[in-house]
Amino acid sequence: MGTRASSGELHTNSRSIGDTAQRRRGQQGARGPAAAAEHTMAEQVALSRTQVCGILREELYQGDAFHQSDTHIFIIMGASGDLAKKKIYPTLWWLFRDGLLPEDTYIVGYARSRLSVADIRRQSEPFFKATPEEKLKLEEFFARNSYVAGQYDDAASYARLSDHMNALHQGPQANRLFYLALPPTVYEAVTKNIREACMSRTGWNRIIVEKPFGRDLQSSNRLSNHISSLFREDQIYRIDHYLGKEMVQNLMVLRFANRIFGPIWNRDNVACIILTFKEPFGTEGRGGYFDEFGIIRDVMQNHLLQMLCLVAMEKPASTDSDDVRDEKVKVLKCISEVQANNVVLGQYVGNPNGEGEATKGYLDDPTVPRGSTTATFAAVVLYVENERWDGVPFILRCGKALNERKAEVRLQFRDVAGDIFQQQCKRNELVIRVQPNEAVYTKMMTKKPGMFFNPEESELDLTYGNRYKNVKLPDAYERLILDVFCGSQMHFVRSDELREAWRIFTPLLHKIEREKLQPIPYVYGSRGPPEADELMKRVGFQYEGTYKWTQLSPAGFFPATCDLGGGGRACAEADPPAAGDRTSP
Repeated sequence: MGTRASSGELHTNSRSIGDTAQRRRGQQGARGPAAAAEHTMAEQVALSRTQVCGILREELYQGDAFHQSDTHIFIIMGASGDLAKKKIYPTLWWLFRDGLLPEDTYIVGYARSRLSVADIRRQSEPFFKATPEEKLKLEEFFARNSYVAGQYDDAASYARLSDHMNALHQGPQANRLFYLALPPTVYEAVTKNIREACMSRTGWNRIIVEKPFGRDLQSSNRLSNHISSLFREDQIYRIDHYLGKEMVQNLMVLRFANRIFGPIWNRDNVACIILTFKEPFGTEGRGGYFDEFGIIRDVMQNHLLQMLCLVAMEKPASTDSDDVRDEKVKVLKCISEVQANNVVLGQYVGNPNGEGEATKGYLDDPTVPRGSTTATFAAVVLYVENERWDGVPFILRCGKALNERKAEVRLQFRDVAGDIFQQQCKRNELVIRVQPNEAVYTKMMTKKPGMFFNPEESELDLTYGNRYKNVKLPDAYERLILDVFCGSQMHFVRSDELREAWRIFTPLLHKIEREKLQPIPYVYGSRGPPEADELMKRVGFQYEGTYKWTQLSPAGFFPATCDLGGGGRACAEADPPAAGDRTSP
């Protein structure tokens, strides 16, 4: 989908969107050989926001599942909460502003608090990032908002909500989307009441469910069975916002749209795969909620495991939602339960040399139960036991209060066979950085420039901030909520995916809680417990640390220009010495 630029323009490199734009401008015509060759070169097409959103609408509305003229009602259950305030309302505003919502869309907030639309606006508008020029559009957006107060387990409250929706334009026939921005403890009561009182009579109904989807296999199955008794699978959208991130969605394109990766994407060439999620901050007074779940439930069992599936799965028959999810389920079924000897758990302690929050450990958070053994860091090794990946370790590593903010996928390839460079060659790596500063880069060996004939480590680098300058990528929630309107479930979790994911981790989670396994202390701002690095080394990862490159030819050592032949090509005087670095997980 197009990307929103801070300059007010949208930029896209999509061939389909570029071609559509060209047709709009009436520039189709015969191309000579030179023009055709020029057309094959990479080019960035800058279009106005209106143009790109118009093209997107054409693509979105061409299917039968999405009708621009239909009335839609988007109901936010839990409209007074943080998720609604910081994510859902801002996302709906961005989609409305860019004309990507159906024209006749209404937004209804529902929560226990007695609020007004003015209250909702006051709470959420600071997160909209609206400009003064968008003031009139903002008024239009809030004119389509309303709010109903009610209890989550009270049938009369849902009757009032239903009456309110039916009173809207085309309300009884409107398509309805219910977003459960609620704690899982009330899911059963809320979904039951929605089913009994609030469903559209003739339009479609869809329900968006936020994680956590249970605490273990048993509770997840219980919740899934309950929701499945009320709604069909094609009505249920289990949202994992990581599946809406640019580089996570890019994994499928990188793998299956580039021939160069196919022959090397297997156990014969890949030594290990590391999936990393790191946060540089701790719980900061919100540890009470985190302590109920811990880092494995919060990050590893969902975000990292979904990324693993996209890395490991076979090529689907198509980009149809079920074709993609079928392949992800096949991967999960090939993964055995986590073994305790392939796990490292940690909990951060205060850094005596730190400042502010960095001086506080997890147990210093007043909302955390005294003596809690909940892990804030985990490293786990999984194996996908199939022909492609047999024996290749998939290392999942995540934690809070670490040395940096980073989420990435890193494929480390095997050593070069028949090395002729006296062991100077480091392993190649392909890195897909999800956040921050989205990038794809390959660490590889090249000859040192100049008079040398030694290999040195360098990289091929596609950093989005350089390649796509001034482009702001859509928020993950924008993509996913738009997918729900369009009826696309490709980036949502299916019930059998969820069941297999919990099967893998539930025995470990029960063991941790039953035996009260003590996490290893690690200092706030560090890489995590050293034992995690030792685990990675044991299963085959070679940690090279930070590498740096420097220019070894001083200015003036070679002539300012030198004739290279071939039509007068020349090399300019060397740039001033420069250095850079990339780090391993």
